[in-house]
Amino acid sequence: MKQVPEFVQLHSDSSTLLIDCSNQTPAIAYWGKKLNHDTTGRMISLLSTRQEVKCAVVVEAPISLSPLLGQGFTGAPGIEITNSDIAWSMGGKTTNVIQNNDNEVIFESVDEIRQIKSIHTIKIDSHSNVLALTTELVNLGDKVLNVNWCAAPTIPMPDVMNKIMSFGGRWSYEFQRTTIDLFLGSFVRENRKGKTSHDNFPGFLMHNEFTHENNGECYGFHLGWSGNNKLRAELLPEGRSYVQLGELLLPGEVELAANESYKSPVLYTSYSENGFNGLSHNFHQYVRTQLLKEKVRNKPRPVHYNTWEGIYFDHDVDTLKELAEHASKVGAERFVLDDGWFKGRRGDAAGLGDWVVDKDIYPNGLSPLIDHVNQCGMEFGLWFEPEMVNPDSDLYRAHPDWVIQTEGNEQLSFRNQLVLDLTRSEVVEYLYNAINDILVEYPKIVYIKWDMNRDINHAGGHNGKPVIHQQTLELYKLIERLKAANPHVEIESCASGGSRVDYGVLQHTDRVWTSDSNDALDRLDIQRGCSYFFPSDVMGSHVGPRDCHITGKHVSIEMRAGVAFFGHMGIEMDPRELTDHEREQLTHVIALHKKHRALIHNGRVIRANSDGDSVDFGIVNDDQTQALFSYNSVNETKRTAPKKYRFNGLDATKKYQLDFIWPTKHKEFSTSVLSKVDGQVFTGEALMQFGMQLPISFPQTTLIFELNEVK
Repeated sequence: MKQVPEFVQLHSDSSTLLIDCSNQTPAIAYWGKKLNHDTTGRMISLLSTRQEVKCAVVVEAPISLSPLLGQGFTGAPGIEITNSDIAWSMGGKTTNVIQNNDNEVIFESVDEIRQIKSIHTIKIDSHSNVLALTTELVNLGDKVLNVNWCAAPTIPMPDVMNKIMSFGGRWSYEFQRTTIDLFLGSFVRENRKGKTSHDNFPGFLMHNEFTHENNGECYGFHLGWSGNNKLRAELLPEGRSYVQLGELLLPGEVELAANESYKSPVLYTSYSENGFNGLSHNFHQYVRTQLLKEKVRNKPRPVHYNTWEGIYFDHDVDTLKELAEHASKVGAERFVLDDGWFKGRRGDAAGLGDWVVDKDIYPNGLSPLIDHVNQCGMEFGLWFEPEMVNPDSDLYRAHPDWVIQTEGNEQLSFRNQLVLDLTRSEVVEYLYNAINDILVEYPKIVYIKWDMNRDINHAGGHNGKPVIHQQTLELYKLIERLKAANPHVEIESCASGGSRVDYGVLQHTDRVWTSDSNDALDRLDIQRGCSYFFPSDVMGSHVGPRDCHITGKHVSIEMRAGVAFFGHMGIEMDPRELTDHEREQLTHVIALHKKHRALIHNGRVIRANSDGDSVDFGIVNDDQTQALFSYNSVNETKRTAPKKYRFNGLDATKKYQLDFIWPTKHKEFSTSVLSKVDGQVFTGEALMQFGMQLPISFPQTTLIFELNEVK
């Protein structure tokens, strides 16, 4: 057995991870601001010395990478397993530490009595300061091992981290933030919906009362997994606290025979001493450099036109050609044909699973439409919902046993559809061939909107056991297989909007549909919450109809366009209904977006602290020579005039020309600051420290400013 070091350190540009290996199994001793090389693990260990207290163990069980019942830990174990013997009381000892560079370490621990190995892998990305951690279990014995819970490595928290910001919501109102105090006991969120879900995003932040968008210490945690999950933050009675995230396994879902293994989803975590904006910048850098494919990163994100809220299921080739012409004229670059193009699909009650072009609607196939779209100067994309089937379909009538179900239990009704069992090889082969046949027949299809519109309520597979774990892995493999066969095709992850937005699916796709709601006012909060973990270039954001189909709100074209401007921009409406004014404004703002999208999709997001009256943010490039800032009024100010607007994130020593670029016309009953500052030059110091007095405006007002360095 190799000599195990007492301490292991990993460093990024601005953070340090220190792991103590002096106990039976490794534990994180420190994770935070970068330590200088004079600070040793031995120093940290000595300063952490705790004493025996009355009516308690002499030495507390460590919060190891996987706290164990066999170590006497009385918090939440990192691993819960059973077999026909004593596996439940797993302990173990570190047997090997593998560190070939300064950015990755692997810890192997073995319980010789129970014949179980655990492997903890930790990688740190130097530039983004993001840690990626996994836990793997290997059954070294002959007895079948039932895995009930195997969290990614557990991370102790500094005692000053006493607040939790979590992200929840509902369909069409995702990524809503809730902050609570850490309390004695456990904050636990569990998701059993079979996908990431609208209401329980698998991530949260830890911070304290001094942290805000621009200052203070904070930690972010996200489980990169598109299935069931469990999140925990616990304060133990003795004052220690920790976080623990992992896949929520249903009973009997994972059983390991001899030499089989289970690996947890990846836990992504980062530390910032520069507030929530600093934390988001870390995560955004990681997504852009480590998760997204280079060919997608190197291509400007094309402006979308999506047909859904324009025509829904009312497909007609001549109408679609007309829509394409209108979309092209206002500046769209990609035309996405949404639900309703395949056999028998006249509504949401039939057709899912029968992935062949409906010849009643498209007698000559899709080629006439695709060719017309291309002639209009746009790429062509197509909607699929591969994991689903309608009972009213040829596929279901031929193979009713292909759906996920549990014996003797009636399926809950959900949008007239059931879920196909991807753990059946014949199902995967059918789906691969059906989708690939379309892509081969129509090689000019360059984009797939991959949707999933129901939860998985009866999660039983063909063998009667729960399947969410394997279903999720098979989904990833199917997407990768299709992309390998069709490398020119990009794929968007959509699940009734934002219920499958996570780093797990983003490793295999190229964009996410942030929400089904195109209500610009709601989108401000949705996109703000999403931006804590996801950069603007992957967040689909569309200009919807003036009367939002989901909320019924009437929103001006200026507001709708100004909000969509800051994501992966698109249009989702019937453009034939645009007034002359709306068409003019939409054309102008799309051109403006194209001019600035390199900054929007690569810059650093700077959110302002919210006062409840407006949602404000900026995007600044790396060398702080160019920036865009947005003010979005949602409630009338409680005073006679609104607050000052501070352009945070600039370089105090630089000078900037300030230009008011959107909307093209701003109605005012008296002269405001806008006419005074437009085109003028200010120091970054003045813009950040003193700020600009905002004009009086109605709710539903958006103002966008451009700043460029003046030499």
